[in-house]
Amino acid sequence: MAGKKVVKKKPVKSGKKPKTDKTIKNGEKLKTDKTIKNGEKLKTDKAIKNGKKIKTDKAVKKGKKSETIKAVERKQRLEDTLPMGNTLSQLTSELPILGKSLDGPDLRPWKKVKIPKPQLDIKGKRLLIILSLLLITVIVTVMVILHAFKVDTVTIEGNTHYSNEEIYDIVMGDRFGDNSLYLSMKYKNRDIEGIPFIQTMNVNIVNPHTIKITVYEKAMAGFVEYMGRYFYFDKDGTVIESSDVKTKGIPQVLGLTFDHIVLYEKLPVESKEIFGNILEMTQLLNKYDIEMDKIYFDKNYNMTLYFGQARIKVGDFTNIDEKIIRLKDILPELADKKGVLRLDNYSGDNGIITFEVDS
Repeated sequence: MAGKKVVKKKPVKSGKKPKTDKTIKNGEKLKTDKTIKNGEKLKTDKAIKNGKKIKTDKAVKKGKKSETIKAVERKQRLEDTLPMGNTLSQLTSELPILGKSLDGPDLRPWKKVKIPKPQLDIKGKRLLIILSLLLITVIVTVMVILHAFKVDTVTIEGNTHYSNEEIYDIVMGDRFGDNSLYLSMKYKNRDIEGIPFIQTMNVNIVNPHTIKITVYEKAMAGFVEYMGRYFYFDKDGTVIESSDVKTKGIPQVLGLTFDHIVLYEKLPVESKEIFGNILEMTQLLNKYDIEMDKIYFDKNYNMTLYFGQARIKVGDFTNIDEKIIRLKDILPELADKKGVLRLDNYSGDNGIITFEVDS
């Protein structure tokens, strides 16, 4: 067209980018890339490579997280469990008071629980009144019995191994030991266990305030000493007690030979009849209030009694009653004498009794 200047564009040579591209390449873009390469980005990468990130990764690898990280993680886990739209602060403000669970009942120990009172019908009320009256009657009866049968006077008989004070303590030492009715029921021909030498005891009520205690001791014929202890045996030779104390009124028996003793078994001696003779002699001595220290048996089982420093030869059991009666009359004269009184030849009125003084 006339009047217009036509400018032809230069064709782009192959292998060459436009100027604009060059500007971008050589200008801001290139500078930016260089900046990123040589500046902050490179510094940041270097920091990430050599600094905090590596240190943090190292801490995470070893399981050592900072307190801040732990707190953030706990908060995040808690918020993840919350309903949609709620925050941790909202949940905290709506938490229930201490002692009450979210879904369960109130567990506060100080909360009062109202228990409904049982409603009694007419029959229940009558039964309650009857039981109350019975309880009151029982209490009043017990109080009357305790007061009306209180023991003031005690008599004791039949005891030789134990004093009256010891028997009193055994019987009256119970919780209701001062009640005569209770004691009469407890010691009604009762076998006594755990108390040596006593077989049974009986308590009789003389009047509501007076009781009589009767002691039945075991029939002890004598005792033998063996290995530092005293073994008591009965009329059959059965060892029924063992003690480290000599008992008054029971003679010590010498001259019996044995190699062992078993409690509640017979003494192992040759003559079984000897124990009956020992018991008979013991009973005769007790009958006439004669206390002997020892009874000695020789190999023929002839007896010798020991009274202080005097010895009384009794011999066998022929006319034994007459010998013991005569001995009772002679004993006061033997109090301070040392020698042998011969009763082995005594046979009543015509017998001869001699005393041989020790030189």
